[in-house]
Amino acid sequence: MSATGFSFSPDRLREIATDVLKYAAERGATACETDVSEGFGQTASVRKGEVDTIEYNRDKGVGVTIYLGQQRGHASTSDFSTEALRSTVDAALSIARFTAPDPCAGLPDEGLLARECPDLDLHHPWQLGVEQAIEMARICEQAAYAVSPKIGNSEGASVSTQESHFISANSIGFMGGFASSRHGVSCSVIAGSDDEMQREYWYDSRRNARDLGSPESIGRRAGERALARLGARQIKTCEVPVLFEAPLAASLIGSLVHAVSGGALYRKSSFLLDSLGRQVMSALVNISERPHIRGGFGSSYFDNEGVATGDREIVSDGVLQGYFLSTYSARKLGLQTTGNAGGSHNLIVKDGELGFDALVSQMGRGLIVTELLGHGLNYVTGDYSRGAAGFWVENGQIQHAVEEITIAGNLRDMFMGIAAIGNDALPRGAKHCGSILIDRMMIAGN
Repeated sequence: MSATGFSFSPDRLREIATDVLKYAAERGATACETDVSEGFGQTASVRKGEVDTIEYNRDKGVGVTIYLGQQRGHASTSDFSTEALRSTVDAALSIARFTAPDPCAGLPDEGLLARECPDLDLHHPWQLGVEQAIEMARICEQAAYAVSPKIGNSEGASVSTQESHFISANSIGFMGGFASSRHGVSCSVIAGSDDEMQREYWYDSRRNARDLGSPESIGRRAGERALARLGARQIKTCEVPVLFEAPLAASLIGSLVHAVSGGALYRKSSFLLDSLGRQVMSALVNISERPHIRGGFGSSYFDNEGVATGDREIVSDGVLQGYFLSTYSARKLGLQTTGNAGGSHNLIVKDGELGFDALVSQMGRGLIVTELLGHGLNYVTGDYSRGAAGFWVENGQIQHAVEEITIAGNLRDMFMGIAAIGNDALPRGAKHCGSILIDRMMIAGN
């Protein structure tokens, strides 16, 4: 085992990738791509002051995609032995032979491949012993209990650390990869008793453990959120403004990404077909893709196919500037890949001028949504209907917690109805987005 904690060095992963490509060519593949990866980590969880679970994970894998002209086959293995790697290549070849030709299948154009892959500061090992992790989790949970005597139960606090590295390569000259890390602290507690109980949680996640919020602050935030939900009740059915707090606002941006991604577009299963260059959101909205942010959760100099990534604008003043396309989906649409095989990279929604409290004040009367339930999204029509919980606002002030309601609308109208964006984005994911105020949605309650 290397000093980094990985069982295999980057050079060894490159050797495996090279051997796979060489053997595939010997067996008659016209093209091949492979991914070789390894990861490990640990999670320690505490509940009511006692150790609940200690989990260790260590895994590795090789994925092989073979092309015989326009026929494609894929196979994978977790065995790095020469015999297993060759069997995996043979399996992918066998699958390809029985697959119908697809004129859009194949590797990306060679000229689009990434040639330079500078360090993006994504790997920060955390030498965290399990006893230390348990103690951090206890401190986090205790901080939640300390918020109020009304917090008498817990679903636990957890501290986790994960590291991985990979090499991606193909038969037209690309080979690249890097190591990365993700560390986190979370806490979930229950306030109240008998028939009046409410659960809430909070967490933080970073590449570098030094950037994590303290266990005390995370536990305290979880406790405060649980306490605030006591006394929750339904409200009457109404149509009012809705404020999605920052963690949930990012899911709205995720819905946009899905609707303008290649798979949904070429299958004609999106309500935003043929929307490039058109107004799809409020003029207040500006979204950029920034794949090269140092330490970003969505950072990479290449996508899953080795295509170079680059800065670009996705939405400018509400007008859609770009789709999210892989090589295959781009060919299906008669376009060029955008370097998004595998999904979007760091998406930055430009901050508005207001903080969360100011957004609540601007809303005046309406609903703050802090939790969403279910998956009531129809991307063909844009219809949106989800269970929700949060807080009712009158005269710009929170009045009481709300539960057992449904919020409904249409994503097209919701996007166009964005009335304000907050400056309260959280730095714990690949989508940087503050709270979003929608001018009007239907609330189904009593």
